[in-house]
Amino acid sequence: MLISSRVKNLHPYVPGEQPKDRDYIKLNANENPYPPSPEVSKALSSFIESSSEKLGLYPDPDSLELHAAIADMLNKTGGVLSRCSVSSDGSVCPAEEDKIPFTVTPDMIYSGNGSDEVLSFVFYAFFDSGKSFVMPEFTYSFYPVYAGFYNIPMDTVPLKEDWSLDVKEMLARSKKNKGGIIFANPNAPTGLSLTREEVRQMLLEADKDEIFIVDEAYVDFGGQSCIPLLSEFKNLVIVRTFSKSLCGAGQRLGYIVSSPELVNIVTTVKNSVNHFPIDVLAQVSGTAACRNPAYYVDCAKKVCSVRDDFYNFLLTKGFYAVESDTNFIFARHPKIGGADLYQAVKNDGILIRHFNTPGIEDFVRITVGTQKQMELLKESFNKITGGLK
Repeated sequence: MLISSRVKNLHPYVPGEQPKDRDYIKLNANENPYPPSPEVSKALSSFIESSSEKLGLYPDPDSLELHAAIADMLNKTGGVLSRCSVSSDGSVCPAEEDKIPFTVTPDMIYSGNGSDEVLSFVFYAFFDSGKSFVMPEFTYSFYPVYAGFYNIPMDTVPLKEDWSLDVKEMLARSKKNKGGIIFANPNAPTGLSLTREEVRQMLLEADKDEIFIVDEAYVDFGGQSCIPLLSEFKNLVIVRTFSKSLCGAGQRLGYIVSSPELVNIVTTVKNSVNHFPIDVLAQVSGTAACRNPAYYVDCAKKVCSVRDDFYNFLLTKGFYAVESDTNFIFARHPKIGGADLYQAVKNDGILIRHFNTPGIEDFVRITVGTQKQMELLKESFNKITGGLK
């Protein structure tokens, strides 16, 4: 026997299609259609020109400069880019509803190689193999992968008929299991979100000794961040990423915001696996991104504007679409299955996401691209729906 029984029982995550044979318009992986800020390229070029010898040295294992930049960005933006205002001098101000009533400090930040790695360490740190944690039935599909990897039992709660979270049932099962809760807010692949007050009410009812994890990968596109709740709830961990609103899927940077005590626990897990997880170029580029929030505010606003326009277009074509707080739209058409729609669009050189999962197999998830990309997708949908009987 060359492999362990653990490996035989793994069910790996399947990412959005990454084609090699054709130059497709990629609207299937929730990537941002805009490049990172020019300041990121400048910072990387400057670093390589002036400090290339550091590529031969280990990076800062604690990413201190990056954590300070993340904390500063969150304090300036309130954690929701799409509602920020930008003054003529480039300074950023959060919307009144998003202002954080305390100062986020660097010791409240832990960062890793994308939010996927961060989630892996969070699962290891806070979920126990002897207790079932609670999550929605349809949510980020890496959660059950980690549950299987770490042999942690999970208790999945069906969504309500309108695709929103069944908060009451999630809380009931969490109180019974005493194994913690995790959900994405806004949720994926549906795009719906709970308000901060709704999450607060969940936390008030939940067991204070059990972990409560909110994955805010998409919150910058219109949700409400739960960062302001950290002063009230010490069992709350918020997971965020550079891959979506910070135009940095290729950087592989993710982070958590939580109490310094919980951050230290996740850091202990990291240091037991790899003391140097974030390479020096990712730290440099991530720091530069955080120092230029105005650019990303503009990107987030453009994504939201294009998203809302495309949502309305779908309705005119007879689609059922879930109104989204994210950079994607979850939709189905009553006369064409999800797999067939995916293939028809692919034939036109555009990739969207289809999940061959019972319960959502008729849906597709459409990442919001540039206005030009979405106009091309409209043309494809016009042709497809125009031929339906």
